[in-house]
Amino acid sequence: MKVVITGAAGFLGKKLSQRLAGNVTLTGRSGKPEAITKVTLFDVVEPEAPNDKRFTTATGDVADKALMDKLIDAETDSVFHLAGVVSSGAEADFDLGYHVNLDGTLAVLDTMRRLPHTPRIVFTSSLATYGGEFNKSIDDATPQTPQTSYGVQKTIGELLINDYSRKGFIDGRSLKLPTIFVRPGKPNKAASTFASSIVRDPLQGTRAVCPVTRDVKMAFLSPRRTIDAFVHAHELPGEAWGPWRSCNLPAITYSIDEIVKAMEKIAGPGPVSRIDWVPDPMIQKIVATWPGTVGWEKAKRLGFKADANIDEIIKAFIDEDMVKVA
Repeated sequence: MKVVITGAAGFLGKKLSQRLAGNVTLTGRSGKPEAITKVTLFDVVEPEAPNDKRFTTATGDVADKALMDKLIDAETDSVFHLAGVVSSGAEADFDLGYHVNLDGTLAVLDTMRRLPHTPRIVFTSSLATYGGEFNKSIDDATPQTPQTSYGVQKTIGELLINDYSRKGFIDGRSLKLPTIFVRPGKPNKAASTFASSIVRDPLQGTRAVCPVTRDVKMAFLSPRRTIDAFVHAHELPGEAWGPWRSCNLPAITYSIDEIVKAMEKIAGPGPVSRIDWVPDPMIQKIVATWPGTVGWEKAKRLGFKADANIDEIIKAFIDEDMVKVA
């Protein structure tokens, strides 16, 4: 079977690629486990492919329909659609956000619906599809009232996945991601990027800026559990999802103050002293529209797993992704 990953140059795309390089089978169009024979990694910049002859790379604009027709061909059984402009980037550049997050998703789906079989797609959505009161609690039944362009774009993507699945064009599933924490590497343009920065950078010996107040609560999922969720979502049969092909992923909620205290407990006072508290009203405003506490009963029924606690997430970063400093 052939698998396509869009957004493969991002850190989640890299981790998913690594997982598939070690995975010998996924459920294919037969409905049974099939060997992965081809994996195409796509992004606007050159993705980093595992040292595996099954993997090839491609670059370009995800909204280029002719390119998507070449990328997602009749051999393609499954697509992991991770490509997107993140929250602050989509808010700052209205046209770019809609081009990539909406036009790009439509280009992928329209190519998939013309295939001679019904391919599977895992679509990364976001808790930004919700919005409203500061750090309110939400669950799967909460109305989606996004307060950012990014949230609107992801909401539309979910609706498209539902409709294309209803019509039998695709076998879709949408995952509402919380803040993925702790992200390795450099900060991106996501409004949530500071949450990883205030742990990652101080632990690695450099300073970090926290632009929000200590009482802000955020819902978190580790990179390890996120990749587990991508694969698990793919493997679930379409009928398990019901007519609404999305769910909140398992998330644990902590305040910024609780994160800082957990890091201090694990690594001592040194890293905490390297956090600079510099308010940014725009980031505070965006993050304040996100839910603080997330209900994920549907994900629980479907067998998704959460992290145990914030300590486990920070320790996993130290063990797996942290750049060791002398």
